[in-house]
Amino acid sequence: LNVTEEKFMLDTLAGCIEYKSLLDVVVNAFFVRDGRYCLMSERNLYIVICYLATFQLEELGLQHFSRIVKSLDTVKMQKFLRFFFNALYLNTWIKDAWSQFYDSLYVKENWIDPLLRWQPKVQQLIEQLTDKLSNHTTTVKTSTVTQPKEFNLTVPKPRAIPLPLPIPGLEKRPPVPPSTYKPPKEKKQLEEIKTKNRQKAEFLSQQHCFASVQIRSLIHVCKSDRFFLSSLLLQRTFLTGREVVSFLPQYLEVIDNIPIKLNAAAILREGALYQRKMEQELKRIENLLQGAGDPSEFFEWQKQMREKDLEEQLAEIECRRLQGKLSHEEAVLAHQNVIQENKKKADLMRGEKAELMHQYAEKRLQEQKEMRDLVEQIVEGHKNAKQAKIKLQKYKQQIVQEVCEENRELLRQALEEEEEKLRKRYELIQQIRAIESLPIIRHKIVDLTETGGHGLICEMSIVELRERLALLRETQKAVEEEKRDQIIREKQAKEQLLLDKLDQISVFRAEFGRAAALKQEEKKRKSQSGERPMKDERILNLQKKIVEKRAERKKQAGLL
Repeated sequence: LNVTEEKFMLDTLAGCIEYKSLLDVVVNAFFVRDGRYCLMSERNLYIVICYLATFQLEELGLQHFSRIVKSLDTVKMQKFLRFFFNALYLNTWIKDAWSQFYDSLYVKENWIDPLLRWQPKVQQLIEQLTDKLSNHTTTVKTSTVTQPKEFNLTVPKPRAIPLPLPIPGLEKRPPVPPSTYKPPKEKKQLEEIKTKNRQKAEFLSQQHCFASVQIRSLIHVCKSDRFFLSSLLLQRTFLTGREVVSFLPQYLEVIDNIPIKLNAAAILREGALYQRKMEQELKRIENLLQGAGDPSEFFEWQKQMREKDLEEQLAEIECRRLQGKLSHEEAVLAHQNVIQENKKKADLMRGEKAELMHQYAEKRLQEQKEMRDLVEQIVEGHKNAKQAKIKLQKYKQQIVQEVCEENRELLRQALEEEEEKLRKRYELIQQIRAIESLPIIRHKIVDLTETGGHGLICEMSIVELRERLALLRETQKAVEEEKRDQIIREKQAKEQLLLDKLDQISVFRAEFGRAAALKQEEKKRKSQSGERPMKDERILNLQKKIVEKRAERKKQAGLL
């Protein structure tokens, strides 16, 4: 290249780099709108043409610019120039986008107005490119082509038209069975089974609740036989109140016949229990001999009061269950009322939401207008940004040079100090190696009868230490033998005590078994003369209220 062409190319390259942000706005928009099918590898071509049209059109002139454009691809240049020199685009979004980087007044006077002045002349160039595209015809060089000749073949006879095959008829399909449109019987049977199971579960849960209360009360009465009674009652999972009363005599008869394997703790515990009972019985007899009264009447009254408390507790449980059903019916009614209130509230909230959305739209428009005014004010305040940026860059370069000089001086001093440290370390290593090279006497004769010579009071030789350890082991072994003999004697005494306790327990069990049998026969006679208690008045009132609430709920559900 000659000097002029080289200068032109360097100026063009520098301008494209300097105004890259402005040129990217136009080229990116071109690829989004009209250049969707253009190649991204041709991006630099459009940037150069945009730079020449914006900043160098006055210097180049239209003739030189037209020659550059016509030397390139006609379709691409026609499409890009028609997009860039659109007066609507220049006055609207291109101007707004460039005003974000430079002052809006500067952009309008120096770039937009010159482009609008050149727009009619460039439009003629665009029309020339369009005419060139419409009149462009491709001339294809034709060559002599070999003309084939037909073979002289015998003409075949025409084939006879075959008779058409009969169209097969469709087979008659069986009709759809009526069971398809009817619900299956199994579904109805499953619903019936489910309803029966639910009723049975409710009945069993009620009976189980009543039975658990009966069991707790009876165990409280019969504290002494709690372990055997609970172990037998746990064999049945669900017991009604009548079953508890009927099975209790049978369980009490079987108590004495159950084989129980007792360990030492159980034997001692049962022996202590019978010992305590015997002491209480002796104390009662002694009180009777001294003139005290018989507490049997008090115990009878206490038993009656406990039975009365048990009946009241069962009635209270039934009342709670019925109150739970009543509260469920009331909750269903309240839920239905809440649904109606929620529907009314939803209608009111929809109206309020529409009004709030209208107010929000108006507020959003006002904020956008204020933001646009603020952006214009900020752009106007950036007039001297480029000069300030150059001054700041020079100041930073000066600071960097000063810091670099100081760093060099500090680095030189650090290197000198490090060299001095390495020299001293090397000399120290040489001295250590010289000391290590000297011969050392490593063998020493040890006398086990001598002490260490440290000047301590408890100091002794190794031979004396071994003798003392041997004496200590013999003493420890004698102590262990004595402890072993003592443990054996204690174990024999404990076994003899357990045997005595077992004999005593067997005697007490026989006596208490006979007393329990007599007491059970007396209970049977009393239970045969008892009568069934009447139902509580509160239970009847609650059942009546539940029926009324259920009818009201069904009526409300029908209205909904």
